Amino acid sequence: MTFPRAAAAILAACLVLVAPARAELLIRITEGADAAIPISVVPFAEQGALPPGDKVSRIVRDDLTMSGEFRPLPPEKMLSLPSRREDVFFRDWRLLGQRYVLVGELSRQADRVTARYELFDVNQEKRILGESAAASVNNLRTLAHHISDKVYEAITGVPGAFSTKLAYVTVDNANGKPRYRLQVSDVDGKRARIRLESREPILSPAWSPDGKALAYVSFETGKPVVFVHELATGKRTKVADFPGLNSAPAWSPDGKALLLTLSKDGNAEIYRMELASGALKKLTNHWAIDTEATYDATGEGIFFTSDRSGGPQIYYMERIGAEPRRITFGSRYNARPRPDGTGDYVYYVHQRDSAFHIARTNLKTGDETILTRTQSDESPSVSPNGRMLIYATKQGENSVLTVISADGGAAYSLPASEGDVREPAWGPIVQ
Repeated sequence: MTFPRAAAAILAACLVLVAPARAELLIRITEGADAAIPISVVPFAEQGALPPGDKVSRIVRDDLTMSGEFRPLPPEKMLSLPSRREDVFFRDWRLLGQRYVLVGELSRQADRVTARYELFDVNQEKRILGESAAASVNNLRTLAHHISDKVYEAITGVPGAFSTKLAYVTVDNANGKPRYRLQVSDVDGKRARIRLESREPILSPAWSPDGKALAYVSFETGKPVVFVHELATGKRTKVADFPGLNSAPAWSPDGKALLLTLSKDGNAEIYRMELASGALKKLTNHWAIDTEATYDATGEGIFFTSDRSGGPQIYYMERIGAEPRRITFGSRYNARPRPDGTGDYVYYVHQRDSAFHIARTNLKTGDETILTRTQSDESPSVSPNGRMLIYATKQGENSVLTVISADGGAAYSLPASEGDVREPAWGPIVQ
């Protein structure tokens, strides 16, 4: 992986072909965080016939575990299974070393299920969350993710991101020919849906700020072309089909424009395209390759990858027209910048010796931290609350997606049940 590898994201030179990939991803917890908060998610009581399969409380428990910030107690270790405040004996939960306990009850009426749930601080013996929420009987996963978000925010003060979506690309070899599928799933890999299937590569999916569309690069016409795909209707619009490269789309914060890498004038430069008119504005003008641009937390500046210093490094343009300044210095290869929403950090692919890791730089101090222990990592994408990060890596012969806490303290992987999965993009929080 040298800078041509970063250019490979531009040129889409070649993707590895592997065994057939099914739509849904699996979940494997690979590493926990030592400082995770102990919490008990008590199995919810049930009234009325509920569909078989994953229970709401089990999904909530799994969500909190995946965040890396919580360590749920297994139900078999609980001394009791309360569903209401009056049945919660705080002394028992303190003996078990728990800081929080979540109890609740599900009741069904016709095709609707209502969840009543309460979250307690064990040490203070105080209720810190008490709400009701409802969903159709066939949509209990959405209800569970909603509860996870509320619990996460009540404890951390930060909105949860469990109700958001992932976009990614799977690759398989069907009848001796490659098959690429753009898919969208829940953050835990469940309820995956194929949005586009092609015999040619699909790259760089990027979510619109409202979560209603994806921009991506498709080679279906024999060259890289940028499309915008409306998820509700399936409508696809070709937005960049210039001579040469059309790649690396990234949405503006207002959803009205895209950052693109185009080489229509001979060299790979960064442009801003207004989607309503198609008007282009050239943002960089340098003999080097400038690519992989993305807006900063303010929406005024951009980060991008450039080899203008002799190798791929992350640069920052504080505002359009300002002189770019180099951000990364820790190795000869740093690419694919992805800032968090707070303006504190930028994440990227970092080469150390012969391995490629995900690293981050503190934008206030310049300190760099390598976050991953895997060896061939790429395509980082930050959760919309800034607390988690997803990236693609190798696990044996296959490519998988791995989610880590933003400080690298916990991890879980999302491999396809068979085959290759890559190019993750974490969707926005949609109200």
